[in-house]
Amino acid sequence: MTIQQSISAPMPPETTPATEPTAADATARVTPMMEQYLEIKAGHPGLLLFYRMGDFYELFFEDAEIASKTLGIVLTKRGKHQGMDIPMCGVPVERSEDYLHRLINAGHRVAVCEQTENPAAARARGNKSVVSRGVVRLVTPGTLTEDTLLDAKTNNYLLAIARARGSAGGDRIGLAWIDISTSEFMVTECSTAELAATLARINPNEVIVTDALYGDADLGPSLRELPAVTPLTRDVFDGATAERRLCDYFAVATMDGLSAMSRLEATAAAAAVTYIDRTQVGKRPPLSPPSREAAGTTMAIDPATRANLELTRTLAGERRGSLLDAIDCTVTAAGSRLLAQRLAAPLTDSAAIARRLDAIATFVADSFAREDIRATLRAAPDMSRALARLSVSRGGPRDLAGLRDGILAADSALARLAQLNAPPAEIAAVMEALRRPSRGLAREFERALAEQLPLIKRDGGFVREGYEPALDESRNLRDASRLVVAAMQARYADDTGIKGLKIRHNNVLGYFVEVTAQHGDKLMAPPLNATFIHRQTLAGQVRFTTSELGEIEAKIANAGDRALGLELEIFERLSALALNASDDLRAAAHAFALLDVATALAKLAVDDNYVRPEVDGSLGFAVEGGRHPVVEAALKRDGQPFIANACDLSPGPAQTSGQIWLITGPNMAGKSTFLRQNALIALLAQIGSYVPASRARIGVVDRLFSRVGAADDLARGRSTFMVEMVETAVILNQASERSLVILDEIGRGTATFDGLSIAWAAIEHLHESNRCRALFATHYHELTALSAKLPRMFNATVRVKEWQGDVVFLHEVLPGSADRSYGIQVAKLAGLPPAVIARAKSVLAKLEAQDRGQTARALADDLPLFAVPSRAAAEAAPPSEAEQLLDAVKALHPDEMSPREALEALYALKTLAKERKI
Repeated sequence: MTIQQSISAPMPPETTPATEPTAADATARVTPMMEQYLEIKAGHPGLLLFYRMGDFYELFFEDAEIASKTLGIVLTKRGKHQGMDIPMCGVPVERSEDYLHRLINAGHRVAVCEQTENPAAARARGNKSVVSRGVVRLVTPGTLTEDTLLDAKTNNYLLAIARARGSAGGDRIGLAWIDISTSEFMVTECSTAELAATLARINPNEVIVTDALYGDADLGPSLRELPAVTPLTRDVFDGATAERRLCDYFAVATMDGLSAMSRLEATAAAAAVTYIDRTQVGKRPPLSPPSREAAGTTMAIDPATRANLELTRTLAGERRGSLLDAIDCTVTAAGSRLLAQRLAAPLTDSAAIARRLDAIATFVADSFAREDIRATLRAAPDMSRALARLSVSRGGPRDLAGLRDGILAADSALARLAQLNAPPAEIAAVMEALRRPSRGLAREFERALAEQLPLIKRDGGFVREGYEPALDESRNLRDASRLVVAAMQARYADDTGIKGLKIRHNNVLGYFVEVTAQHGDKLMAPPLNATFIHRQTLAGQVRFTTSELGEIEAKIANAGDRALGLELEIFERLSALALNASDDLRAAAHAFALLDVATALAKLAVDDNYVRPEVDGSLGFAVEGGRHPVVEAALKRDGQPFIANACDLSPGPAQTSGQIWLITGPNMAGKSTFLRQNALIALLAQIGSYVPASRARIGVVDRLFSRVGAADDLARGRSTFMVEMVETAVILNQASERSLVILDEIGRGTATFDGLSIAWAAIEHLHESNRCRALFATHYHELTALSAKLPRMFNATVRVKEWQGDVVFLHEVLPGSADRSYGIQVAKLAGLPPAVIARAKSVLAKLEAQDRGQTARALADDLPLFAVPSRAAAEAAPPSEAEQLLDAVKALHPDEMSPREALEALYALKTLAKERKI
């Protein structure tokens, strides 16, 4: 989804674009308020403007029409502009976050404009003066911090993408992604071929790119399909100023104070912080220094594989039924986010995987420690998001209390962890991080904060009595004045004889006397009209004031304002203490998440009988008693067992590459489940988790590929078979010896012999060229003949039993091959009419009489095997020297180059021509 809205640098009033006055302007006077609105709106084109007026955010003109339609609220009008009615709608400030959430989900961005002075100050300047207002924040999908706008269990990433042109299509991509709600900041670099897998792993909520990249013929179409993509001007991605902007944001003198990164990564990182700076309007959220993710440190998983394996979402887009849902036993939001991160990026370093497994093993062995720690974690708040809200002035008293409770929970966790015997490295690091926050900070917060806390700070009442003497004095004065109002109401009721008389308050009229309509005339008639001054008549009530009430109101307002002002000063003071300790608090928050994931995976291992895998640098892949974690969980809920199966793709004796299993058997027998479960076991092993098996040895997988299921892509004009072939092409072109490939039913979307030929050739290519570990399920039984010629190919089948004309699925995978697919029996189970079943049996009998299997065996004998060209042999001849120079010229993009870059490119071409003697 693309959002065609620009986030430009804020323009001061004197530089706001002006338009020539028209005849309509001359005849239609613009009110001071509308003049102010139009000026602010002109500085933020393309965004919906929430314009604060009292207790409401109002929207006008086209913004009002868009918001009214999106939110389903009433569209009204307010005055005229250039002779036309002004459309208007509004949302109450107290419920604004709900409406913001709906607008953001609908693909809109919002500029929030607040009153920046007290209305009394505006009135002091003159009766026609307008309250000063200014935009305090731009709300976009990737820059959210409020709990009500975020999914507690999911990161909310803003991603910046920068590109560096290379010769002969060798472009490089720099990526930087930030979650300002947790302060995480990562950078990496990849090739254009790796971009899709990297984007799928990061799963951003908002993406910013250059105008040129957005319109690129090759990358543009795929980028425009990402959520909330915003093309920005080139200055945001200016590589020449990237280091300066990063140093400025982090307040360091040189890049030496930050982690090492390439120039392209720095360009993307600078673009991300510039965008955050603009959207937060000067309130810079504290971010962790950029952490560089080196190439090859995580398992590469392309988007199709992630979708097919349903890692974090099912194909229907739901979390329930996914792998993440099946294994997530965490008790904190931060722990759930960390587990999702690990699942998205399995490690390829066996030593790092072992450290994670050691931490889990500690809590598998000590169930009492595991449950005690989990009980403590349940009381630990989401400290990182509380800090983020405080840093951008969107926090409340409960965020301060959350930090206090987090520090106290750290003490409880440390006390229990100290009882462990020789804690492993990861747990030792957790303990060190939990010691970092100041306990004095928790004591100060405990002394300052009341027992019952409001959600928002402007409601007041969150400072404990006795903490600040001046505040106690103001509160006493305010409360005493309110008792005076209550006594006044009783006196007025007695004096007028109106028992239903009330003294009420709102933000527009202040304090007022209210009676029902039937008593209104009495107060407006002598002698009571000398005391009661009419203010407002409504449908059922009449409102009045008195000079005495006005005097009391002034005293109450002064006392109440003084008390609230003191509370807000205390809040800012406490917030500053928290932000000064933000590094230590973030370290403790991450430690809680690590502890949560370790104990959660330990609980999963114990409850569901998972085993610790052996992960090493070999090409081995041996699983005994393997099970599908999601299917097993579903069957367990229904009280049914899961049939476990073994799989061994390790190289055989005297072999240097892994095996390919060709699996045949009927539909519904469990072939796809078997394929997926082994892929998921490998993935779980490499995130550092125990696995659903009785034993597992996994040689590190560098890339995981899955071609399972059938779906079309009509938006791109791709049929089901075309999608299948595109995904197969990715596998055959990218899989390496260390990859794990699962393929299900290749070639079934076309004519029988076309599909058989494609599947045949694909198996040969996997065996001879890719040389990867693979599971290949098929209904082309003719392919089993290849096992006689391909030494690393192994035939396996799913066991079934026929009983009185029906088929019984036993779900056991055994050596051998199937000679039938039992498709007609499955069709019968699905409910096809008996006449169709009978006719199908008749046709099948005639087709089987032709003995196509004999033809296939003859074909296997006749075809020259191992004729698959190696990758090296398949490469084209190297280009000539003149062609190399021409390619270098074609790779240049003058419109995207600075003068200096253009001059450097010219010198490089001249040097190339001289070296090649052209």
